[in-house]
Amino acid sequence: MASKKPKSGVANGNGSNGSKLSKSEYLERMAPMQLELNAMAQWLQHTGKRLVVLVEGRDTAGKGGTIAAISETLNPRQCHTVALGKPSERELGQWYFQRYVPHLPAAGEIALFDRSWYNRAGVETVMGFCTPAQTEAFLKQAPAFEKLLVDDGVLLFKYWLCVDQAQQEQRFAERLGDPLKRWKLSPIDLEARARYADYGLARERMLKATHKKCAPWTLVDFNDQRLGRLTLIRHLLDHLPDVRVPQAKLKFPALGSKPLTEHFSGSLKPIRLR
Repeated sequence: MASKKPKSGVANGNGSNGSKLSKSEYLERMAPMQLELNAMAQWLQHTGKRLVVLVEGRDTAGKGGTIAAISETLNPRQCHTVALGKPSERELGQWYFQRYVPHLPAAGEIALFDRSWYNRAGVETVMGFCTPAQTEAFLKQAPAFEKLLVDDGVLLFKYWLCVDQAQQEQRFAERLGDPLKRWKLSPIDLEARARYADYGLARERMLKATHKKCAPWTLVDFNDQRLGRLTLIRHLLDHLPDVRVPQAKLKFPALGSKPLTEHFSGSLKPIRLR
């Protein structure tokens, strides 16, 4: 990239007819990418490379669904989702980045951060959970912290999921009315409705301070969540080596006898669907 401070990349796309992507089309387009994700994971294990993906954005943007789409078919022992809760009293007395360091990947591993250290530049700043001095210190330290990671060989990707307020309102209403999504709605989320502009200002300040050549941000349009997931994953795969690691040949001989039936001699028996 020629410029000293690169512009944030914007990854976007459109459905075949300009409307939101249907579930069937989404699944059809996702299937080959899942094969590529598995090939990428095998390459990481083979080379010992470490991959960190930060998924950031406003409430309801689609962070959790995106991480689930990436990790769905990967080995959970290799691919870890990091979604930290409220810091403990002890963690509040640590260096800010300290609680995130233990969750960084070892050789051959993938760490997907559902929110990350950028909480400080976003929700903590907007909601007053940290002081202006702490925000300022974070914006100075984050590029240095990330450069250390990259210099040590970590493959670092930072994505910001973009969503308009009309879409955010619709998704908040869906969460409120769906008992399976109700857990996603908190008082802080509701407060965010009145602070849409404030979050935008905080984001712009964050991008200006932390979008560096060694660790750039990529913005992805997530007004259509399915299309957004496909776009983000495509971008991630396109920026990693497309290497197919030869698979060890496994012998799978016939059993040589009739398959056995599971048998329990005691009083315990498998439960049955009624």
